Amino acid sequence: MSDATPTPTATPERTQLPVQSPPVDPAETAVAGDKAASRGRLSWWRGDNGDGVKRNLGLIGVLAALILVGAITKPDLYDDPTWVWNNILAILQLASVVGVVTVGMTFVIIGGGIDLSVGAIVALAGVWCTTVATQSYGAAGMIFTAIVVGICVGLVNGVLISYGRLVPFIATLAMLVAARGLAASISNKQTQVSSSTFINDIAARKVLGIPILVYILGAVVVAGWVLLNRTTFGRRTIAVGGNPEAARLAGINVRRHTMLLYALSGLCCGIAAIMLTSQATSAQAAMANLYELDAIAAAIIGGTLLSGGRGTIVGSLLGVIIFATITNLFAINGLSIEAQNMVKGGIIVAAVLVQQFQFKSFTRLLARNRLTTTT
Repeated sequence: MSDATPTPTATPERTQLPVQSPPVDPAETAVAGDKAASRGRLSWWRGDNGDGVKRNLGLIGVLAALILVGAITKPDLYDDPTWVWNNILAILQLASVVGVVTVGMTFVIIGGGIDLSVGAIVALAGVWCTTVATQSYGAAGMIFTAIVVGICVGLVNGVLISYGRLVPFIATLAMLVAARGLAASISNKQTQVSSSTFINDIAARKVLGIPILVYILGAVVVAGWVLLNRTTFGRRTIAVGGNPEAARLAGINVRRHTMLLYALSGLCCGIAAIMLTSQATSAQAAMANLYELDAIAAAIIGGTLLSGGRGTIVGSLLGVIIFATITNLFAINGLSIEAQNMVKGGIIVAAVLVQQFQFKSFTRLLARNRLTTTT
């Protein structure tokens, strides 16, 4: 007998087959994709972008209400399509100069500042570009002078605020007084008539039935929208206005950017000075009176926060058109300017109250009360 033990035979290992997932129903995949897309659209509508769209839609609703009031009070005028079209062009032309100033003001407010000197800058640029010495260089010299004067005064504001550490309210208020005084000194308190045919024809001419001033407003608004929404400058403006310290820590030169914002506001004032000089064919130290209040009010109506960090160019434009429509509505109904100013003041107060009233907080409060009641 042999003591050898039989060697065990090796058993083949079982191969683990991969677990197959159940077949995917294309219909269920499509439904899930639609639900995800719907949630994405809903979150966009509830976010900051949706808030801007909702504000603009609300402003369009206000415009529609004003037009309805005009149609009710003056049905004989609104029944004439030709008059309606001419009236729309008149409103846009009325809003053009203030609209250009408002674009610059919107940038300044979004950046966390304020500019009370825009009306005085418009007057100073208009007076300076209509002096005899400046007009001797022709229309190009007048336009160049107005723009350079606006930018330089804006830079002075920016330097005082950024590097002089003055409060924007105080710095621009001082500039308001100083610029008006300098304009009165240059013009010797007289009205200076523009002798440039090219400048004077800017307000008189039309292209395709639309005044050139409206085209200028449209070009400035488009440029401002692109600058705010599609460039690094615009993103930095929102960052500086929202949280200057965080913007500084992120590497943004807050002082230089603030200075550039006021220079941009001065540039818009220089353009507005040419437009206003063209409308009146003259310039004087008292021109563009209270334009700063109109620009600030239009920006606030359009959804720009006074504390900075949020605002839209389209909203500001709608705010300007709303105020121009109110002025037009009061004019065709023969109402006084005093009543018009009271209505404007009420609209400004209402807009600020709407900004401070947080609808989301209110809905959360209602939801919390509802949950407490259910419990």
